[in-house]
Amino acid sequence: MEENNPYILGTDQEELRRLEIQHKVWQSEAKRGWKLADFKAGDNILDLGCGPGYCSMELANIVGKTGEVIGVDRSDGFIKYLEHIKDQKALPIKPILSTFDELSLKHESLDGIYCRWALAWVPNPKEILEKLKIYLRPGSKMVIQEYYYWTSHRTQPEKPYLKKAINAALKSFKESESEIDVGKHLHQWFDELGMKIINTRLMPKLATPNSTVWKWPRTFYESYFPRLIKMGYLTKQDMENAFNDLESLERIPYATLWAPLMIEVVAEK
Repeated sequence: MEENNPYILGTDQEELRRLEIQHKVWQSEAKRGWKLADFKAGDNILDLGCGPGYCSMELANIVGKTGEVIGVDRSDGFIKYLEHIKDQKALPIKPILSTFDELSLKHESLDGIYCRWALAWVPNPKEILEKLKIYLRPGSKMVIQEYYYWTSHRTQPEKPYLKKAINAALKSFKESESEIDVGKHLHQWFDELGMKIINTRLMPKLATPNSTVWKWPRTFYESYFPRLIKMGYLTKQDMENAFNDLESLERIPYATLWAPLMIEVVAEK
């Protein structure tokens, strides 16, 4: 399988660092969802769109030696990284290099599924959920965490050039073949799939300068704004102006940044 732009933000060392910061910000939210789904020792859990495996490693500690975590991603670089970590730490993880469409698992072989920021990047998310349902044992649960309202992404006070760059990012998502706000469809899709929603919650994040939460969108800007230049959504001057705005914002002690609004839905087969 060729790694042809497998992930919109890339898979290099810079992205590994960004994803590690992202995981630290969202780790407690992930664990809360897993607890609601009663993920436990001995379970077989699928981590869909596992990336370099930060959540796979956390899940491996939950399932223990009697369970297994299946980490699936279409990035060869991410899967190789996870293979290395799995071997180094002797974790019960099975990394699989695959697209979601090509993934093939035994029917009713899973005790749980976790998916975060994976459905937002595929053109057929409902079809993927239909497929995943087949792999779940009756009574088992999916924990899905996706964007609900990316448009909430803004700062206070507002900075014009940074706002322009953020809007350009949103425009690039909206003009892609996938749906960035895929989370708003989850309730309907689970209803149509005949799955019972046992819990749902919105997950807002409000950041202040120099906090860990602030670093999450900042590292996104550093990664994605240069890509927007290549895609024609920004000029180099636009990007420089946006980062100047960001730096001036970071010198304001009362500044806030509202990150894109997330939703978690826990559904049972």
